[in-house]
Amino acid sequence: MKYIAPSILNANFGNLSEQVRSVELGGADFIHCDVMDGHFVPNLTFGPIIVKAIRSLTKLPLDVHLMLEDPEFYLDSFAESGATIITVHQEAVIHLNRTLNRIKELGCKAGVSVNPSTPICTLSEVLEIADLVLIMSVNPGYGGQNFIDSSLRRINELYNMRSKIGANFLIEVDGGISSENIMQISNAGCDVFVVGSHIFMSDNLTAMTAELKNLVNSVSV
Repeated sequence: MKYIAPSILNANFGNLSEQVRSVELGGADFIHCDVMDGHFVPNLTFGPIIVKAIRSLTKLPLDVHLMLEDPEFYLDSFAESGATIITVHQEAVIHLNRTLNRIKELGCKAGVSVNPSTPICTLSEVLEIADLVLIMSVNPGYGGQNFIDSSLRRINELYNMRSKIGANFLIEVDGGISSENIMQISNAGCDVFVVGSHIFMSDNLTAMTAELKNLVNSVSV
């Protein structure tokens, strides 16, 4: 089973309730929340209060991606706000094992993300702890960027590592995903597809979400 996670980074926040409902109707599996601090990445988005507001709009799992310096200081706040999955960046956390276990103690699924220039092998010691591994296929900070082609190799590398150790974490990919490349990304080994502008800039959010979901679930790795 493959999953579509629309990213509200590109949503119309003046009409967020309707936009969330539209992707729900299209079969969205998660709502992806990109939290940026203006330090770890060159953009500033929102915090726990907005995540809590989104939690009140939907019963879908909230996939909260923390692009923050020192994310361990904010784990409790995001868990209390209703996050289902909390993902931190390998590059931002010194004690990654401890941080992932803390996320689980808070009752959330634990995710870890890597930037495009970070070797996948740096995650080898936490793959059996993680519930989700997020491969960034753009440099994080902004929506609407082009997919970095070398990400396909990285996705497949992670897929093979998962098979080798018999782990069961989900492989998530975020950045530049569209109906033109989603099948390649799926075939490389992706389970969860974070899609922002391709959905929220489309004329029909429901139809685009449904199209992407149908595409990935018609393809086998």
